Amino acid sequence: MRAAWKRAFDLIAPYRYAYNWTWLGRPAIQFPQDLVALQEIIWRTQPEVVVETGIAHGGSLVFSASMLALLGGEREAIGVDIDIRPHNRAEIERHPLASRIVMFEGSSVDGHVAARVRARVAGRTAMVVLDSNHTADHVARELALYAPLVRRGFFLVVMDTAVEHADPASIFGRPWGRANSP
Repeated sequence: MRAAWKRAFDLIAPYRYAYNWTWLGRPAIQFPQDLVALQEIIWRTQPEVVVETGIAHGGSLVFSASMLALLGGEREAIGVDIDIRPHNRAEIERHPLASRIVMFEGSSVDGHVAARVRARVAGRTAMVVLDSNHTADHVARELALYAPLVRRGFFLVVMDTAVEHADPASIFGRPWGRANSP
């Protein structure tokens, strides 16, 4: 099965497969099966906060907010990105789930940004999804900064670990790849 998935991944990557999907109107840049897995984790653990590094167009942040809305209460999705483009920020802020979304602009590995996120989480149960810069050093720094937010029984998910096994030709224009991945 792993060999079949690797072959499929290598075949679809050059076509930017992950860019074909939206969640409630926002591009999600995720594989659908990854979103299904994330919803199951959120449903089973019921965190009060989902912290995501990497916002891009905001689809996965809207996804997290929608899952948290289903759980009810004062739950929120927190997104961190080094560059929240104005048109994406405007669309996210206009979205019906905007009241459940908080965005911080800055590097996810900047200690000051991470401190703002920690203050916002403030003792609530959290799930963390690392999905920004996928280089080994960057992810290691994110793990050091955000893992303390995750209590026993909750999850920290590192996205795009398949990069390590991908055909190098399918990863183009990025600083990460084999031997420099999550």
